[in-house]
Amino acid sequence: MTDIIEQVHKILEYGDICDHCLGRLFAKRSFGLTNVERGHSLRVAHALAYNIPFKEYDSGTCWICNDLFETIPYWAEKSADAVKGIDHETFVIGTRVPPMMVESEEMIWSDLSLENPEPIKSEMNREVGKAVSAINGKAGDPKNPQVTIILNIADDCVETQIASVYFYGRYFKNVRGIPQTHWDCRACKGKGCEKCNFTGKQYPTSVEEKIAQAPIKMFDADAGVLHGAGREDIDALCIGTGRPFVMEMTNPKHRVFDLKEVEAAINASANPEVGVSLEKWSDKKTVEMLKSHKGHKTYRILVSIDDRISLEQVQNAVSSLKGAWINQRTPERVSHRRADLIRKRQVIDIRVLGIENGLYRLEVVGDGGLYIKELVSGDNGRTDPSLAEILAANAKVVELDVIQVDGLD
Repeated sequence: MTDIIEQVHKILEYGDICDHCLGRLFAKRSFGLTNVERGHSLRVAHALAYNIPFKEYDSGTCWICNDLFETIPYWAEKSADAVKGIDHETFVIGTRVPPMMVESEEMIWSDLSLENPEPIKSEMNREVGKAVSAINGKAGDPKNPQVTIILNIADDCVETQIASVYFYGRYFKNVRGIPQTHWDCRACKGKGCEKCNFTGKQYPTSVEEKIAQAPIKMFDADAGVLHGAGREDIDALCIGTGRPFVMEMTNPKHRVFDLKEVEAAINASANPEVGVSLEKWSDKKTVEMLKSHKGHKTYRILVSIDDRISLEQVQNAVSSLKGAWINQRTPERVSHRRADLIRKRQVIDIRVLGIENGLYRLEVVGDGGLYIKELVSGDNGRTDPSLAEILAANAKVVELDVIQVDGLD
């Protein structure tokens, strides 16, 4: 105890310091007391040890925090007001401490080699958090906060950051010609020009925009971001089982809804172009899993093949691709936006379903990331082997539908 009292004596020589700050400097040396209680006890012990009259701290003179802790009720009220109207059950407080306060406390830590202090912001976060809970009944939860409240001390304001809401399901794209997500206009890079009718968009809408429109209003969110398990081409349908996706609603003021209510609102707004089947509420971790998931995909395609080639030749060529490993260099059609790599993907299954108006209907099951159009055409030798290479004839996909995509379930 003697060494602590000696350190207290040196600290008090710097100037007046409040009980909060004095207690914080030894916060990890004892437990069961608040910092203000610890600071008061140390002040008493110091007076007794040095046989000097005990003197209470003179409010308004702390050289470290400038009596910041006396404003805890003020910041708690300000914080509680800031989150009124935002649906949440959990929150966390963060504090931006003015640089001069940080410098002052770090200086004394360094000068006296203090090993067990608690920073100003930690006590402010904790004490304001307890006071906010007392006001609005919400629970402080630093691990999974639905709202983060930032105390900006220097600017005398409170900032709020609302955790995103996520829901998982499958979407169905019933029309061709719309991309999965928003594309900036190629001419103006999203700024707006005559080519895009000053929308900044390459295409009028997207699956993402169709799905997000209704829930943005429901959740009073800033935006909706679609995270898909891969993506289909703009000219492809996505039918059958649909494509797994997570929709992220950013900065939502409301978050308490029945999932079927959300599904119904989306389908009423997005149909007939896009539909959804929602399965569960989700989270950021699921987004990461979905992005890294390499499930199999099943496609039905219509293929145009040189009419000199017989059905038997096509069936034999298709059979030779079943189970084959395909080396695919990044296709020419996407090389402007993807790294030029050679990817190895497997054709799990492939078969001829029949002939429709002179075109071959094929079904293909492949690894995630297998480029189906190039598997057929060969892409000028960038895909090997390919149906066109095996037939030694031109072959081209004229219609592509995604009918099954493996999900996380």
